[in-house]
Amino acid sequence: MKTNLKWAALAATVLLAACATKSNVKADGTTDEPVFPKPYSLTFNNDRGTFPTDDELDKMRPGLTKDDIYKILGRPHYDEGMFNVREWDYLFHFYTPGVPLDPDNTSGVEGITTCQYKVIYDKDKFARSFYWKPVFPEDAVCPPRGPEKVKTQSLSLGADALFAFDKSGPSDMLPAGYAKLDRFAEDIKRFERVSAIRIIGYTDRKGSDAYNDALSLRRAETVRQYLVNRGVPAAVMSAQGLGKRNPVVECSTSLPRNEEIACLQPNRRVVIEVDGLGKLTVE
Repeated sequence: MKTNLKWAALAATVLLAACATKSNVKADGTTDEPVFPKPYSLTFNNDRGTFPTDDELDKMRPGLTKDDIYKILGRPHYDEGMFNVREWDYLFHFYTPGVPLDPDNTSGVEGITTCQYKVIYDKDKFARSFYWKPVFPEDAVCPPRGPEKVKTQSLSLGADALFAFDKSGPSDMLPAGYAKLDRFAEDIKRFERVSAIRIIGYTDRKGSDAYNDALSLRRAETVRQYLVNRGVPAAVMSAQGLGKRNPVVECSTSLPRNEEIACLQPNRRVVIEVDGLGKLTVE
């Protein structure tokens, strides 16, 4: 009887783990909208997460198995389980001088940027896509910029030149956007080294926070996937959506609607930051 109960408990645990997958994961190991768990609702590591090394993150790439990733990063930090799930989540910390104390981090240590990291597997359980989400500061770029031995360059692309208004999918991209991204991909191929490429989507202030966050993330992910298809290594790229945060311009709320939309145009953008040894020529 005890044996039967033991196997029943094990089966229930496996079933719960299988149901813990939160994102709508496609067969090819991608998702349109990654869903992250609450940052500090960790199952392991005493609710604190871990500090990954640059070497560990450099080893992350598509095609790795769960055993491979377990050896590199350790077990996932949350409750999604180990075996029958298609996504693993981690909470990572990075020493970044100047960052204030995160009131939710029980370590009580200043100078730390905290990010969530998600690995998504395809139907055959091979890692295919990777996502970052800032926890603290909420507008942090994840992972934080590397040491000064590599140069950080930034390319800002107007979202109105990349996508049809209020759209975000591959079929919504405009010819001018294709051309800029093609030139960017060619530049990256000539780099001596690329440590990280961060693709960050932004919107203007119109619309709810939730809608803008989702729209900006979808646009960033569409750009990421397009660059993957153009030969840019997927393992070094991450996509983030920061919605209406970090506006470039401020416009009066009393403007007529069309004038307000035109005034806010610079805020609708996709920024691509590159850490590496090489030079971007596209502008």
